Amino acid sequence: MTTFAELPLASALQQKLAAAQFTIPTPIQVQAIPPALEGNDVLATAQTGTGKTLAFLIPMIERLSREPSRQVNVLVLLPTRELAMQVNEEYEKLRTKALPKAALVMGGVSEIGQIRSLRTAQVIFATPGRLEDFLDRKLTDLRHVKMLVLDEADRMLDMGFLPSIRRIVSMLPRSRQTLCFSATLEQSVASLVHEYMRQPVRVALGSVLKPAESVQLKAYEVRPGEKLDMLRQLLYAEKGQTLIFTRTKRGTQRLANELVRDGFNAAMIHGDRTQSQRNGALSGFQEGRFQVLVATDIAARGLHVDDVAHVINYDLPKMAEDFIHRVGRTGRAGSQGRASTIVTGAEVLDLRNIERTLKLRMERQQLDPSAADRPKRFVQNTLASRTLTALPGEVFV
Repeated sequence: MTTFAELPLASALQQKLAAAQFTIPTPIQVQAIPPALEGNDVLATAQTGTGKTLAFLIPMIERLSREPSRQVNVLVLLPTRELAMQVNEEYEKLRTKALPKAALVMGGVSEIGQIRSLRTAQVIFATPGRLEDFLDRKLTDLRHVKMLVLDEADRMLDMGFLPSIRRIVSMLPRSRQTLCFSATLEQSVASLVHEYMRQPVRVALGSVLKPAESVQLKAYEVRPGEKLDMLRQLLYAEKGQTLIFTRTKRGTQRLANELVRDGFNAAMIHGDRTQSQRNGALSGFQEGRFQVLVATDIAARGLHVDDVAHVINYDLPKMAEDFIHRVGRTGRAGSQGRASTIVTGAEVLDLRNIERTLKLRMERQQLDPSAADRPKRFVQNTLASRTLTALPGEVFV
C-alpha cells in the first residue's frame, strides 16, 4: 500500500480521506490497517507522532459502515480528556453521513450532554474512570461492542487505570476485535495483551525507546540560579511555538506566571485546571494565540499540535520513557523539531542516567553570558507593545 486509495474502503470514506488530504499512509498505517480491516486483533507499537490514531480510525469507520447498528459497536479507551477530544475531532473529519456522532465520555465536564449522546451513539470515546461510573449507574450498555481500541495503553496503565479497564472489558463480548496501540511495550502492557487479545498481528516500527531522528536534542548544564535565565534565552531565540514541561502542578503555575511577567503570551495545563481552562489553553496554543504552553506530563501524550517548533524540559521527567513522549511533541510527521533539556546540580546525574537508559547522547550547550541583561530589555520592549491574554476566570500576578 502506497496510498490510501488502494485500500478496500467504502467510497464515502475514501472521499472523506481525500477531503482531509490524507493521501500517503505512514509506515504504522501501512502495516496496521490491512490486518485490522481483515478483522484481526492488532498490537501496534511505534514512536509517538507516527500516525497511530488514523491507523485505528480507518478500520473502525469502515467496520461501522459495513455493519450498521443501533447499539454501541465500538469502544475506544484513552488515558486523558485532551486525547479523547482530539481523537473525536479526527473521527468527525472522517465520519460519513450514515454514521451518528460519537459519545465523548470523560471527567471534568458536565455529564448531562454525555448521557444524552449515549442514547444514539455507535462509538464511545472514553476515559476509563468516567465510563466505569456510567456503567455502575447503568447509563450505557456494552454487550454489543464488536471492536475495542486501547489507545496509549501504556499511559493508561501508568495512570493506574488497570482495575477500571479490567471491569470495563469484563462487560464486553469475548468475540470482539481488539486493537491495542502503545508507544512502549512494557511488562504490564504485555500482560494486558495476553489477557485480552487473540493471536494479535504484531506491528512494531522503529525503537520506541528513542526519539525520532527528526528531533534535534540538546542539553544545557547550568549553575544553580541560572535555569530561568537559560529558559528565557531559549525562548528569545525561538520564533515558533514552544512547549515547556515541568514536573509539578505548582511549578507549572509559577513558571507560567513568570513568563507572562516577562512579556510572553503563555498558557498552562496541569491536573488541577478546570476542563474549560485546559481547553482554552490547548486551543489557544493550537491556534497560535499562545506562543508558549507550560505543562506537566498530562500533555506528554495525546497533544496534537502541528507546529510545535521547540520542546523544553525545564524539569526532568521521572522516567526515561516519559522523555521520549515529551520530545515526541515536536518533529511530528517527518517535520524537523528541537528538544532542549535544562539541568542544574544533581539533575546532571539524572540526565546522564536517562541518556544511558535510552542509549543516546545529547549535544551539550552553555548559557550565553552576553545575554545576561536581555530579559530586562525584552520585558521593557514587549510589555509596551503586547496585550497579555488570560484564560477565563484567571488573573496573572
